Amino acid sequence: MENFAFVIHPLRPKEDVARQYPILGRMLPAALIRLLARRWPPVLLSHVVGVRSLKTQKLAEGWLVACPLTAVQMLRLPPQVVYDKVVQTGRLAQRQGARILGLGAFTSLVGDGGVTIAQRLNMPVTTGNSLTVGWAVEALVEVAQTRGMALGEASAAVVGASGSIGLACAEMLAPMVERLVLVGRQEIRLSQARAQAEAAGAAEVRQSMEVDAVVEADLVLSATSSSRPVLYPRHLKRNALVCDVALPPDVAPAVKAERKDVSVIRGGIVRVPGRVNFGFDFGLPAGHAYACMAEVIVLALEDRYESFSLGQRVYTEQVREITQLAHKHGFRLPAAIASGEGSDVKALD
Repeated sequence: MENFAFVIHPLRPKEDVARQYPILGRMLPAALIRLLARRWPPVLLSHVVGVRSLKTQKLAEGWLVACPLTAVQMLRLPPQVVYDKVVQTGRLAQRQGARILGLGAFTSLVGDGGVTIAQRLNMPVTTGNSLTVGWAVEALVEVAQTRGMALGEASAAVVGASGSIGLACAEMLAPMVERLVLVGRQEIRLSQARAQAEAAGAAEVRQSMEVDAVVEADLVLSATSSSRPVLYPRHLKRNALVCDVALPPDVAPAVKAERKDVSVIRGGIVRVPGRVNFGFDFGLPAGHAYACMAEVIVLALEDRYESFSLGQRVYTEQVREITQLAHKHGFRLPAAIASGEGSDVKALD
């Protein structure tokens, strides 16, 4: 049987700790959880069973392993400290027999995008960023087309375009839309993203370091690495369609409360083939996973025990390849997104 392991970590310390340790999650303040996280050992969360390829009928099993560091710690601690903790977590997965490791959430953002972790573990590692990009763009385009939007006449914004996922999303969207707005915090990276979008076929591109520039966009794809929301009601055009790829979400809860005209879909969510049981509640409907997690499962089903998405650049050819392989094995968009409703996996539910 093919197998894999996937690393997760707390994004909301109290809520996420409570999923595994209910009493501690209720009793301990977030500040104390963060303090303990640096000393807490990696945790084996669950044994994943029931994944079955619809194409080959191959089965795959896996393990969810938790790195105790929070999102804020991943961003603020020295990279070497984070590497040490993630490598410890990877070694826990190796002891279970895992042959390939997926890096979830902020573990894929630290330092060199998994390269050092793969070297220190001496096992294949993938960040899942390629399938995250492919699935997010596919979801956004699918809902837009289902609702009758003419993409060739639409304006689109990518928030977080100076990051690896945002930049690749911009390249994918570039030839589809009339205008493209790239928003990010690093001017040099934004200029690079603009050049790559133009080379990919964008008709008109502008860049901005201000989130206010998003207000002109019909379509918004947000993929920052912020630990707090960046998109609020004032930032969004009337009837805008937003695909929020970020974990934690980029879209503020106020958007749901105040902007009934705006549609928000949760990007990067995948229906996994088979009767999968993850053995752990990470906040998604049954049988669903994040695309970054799905990428390592796809590679296992393909018997491709190799590092795939690695480093700080996401290549569009890899995005297309892994997305095609995911479809081959029966991975699908959530039903509500595929129908254009987006109701069962909204980012703000």
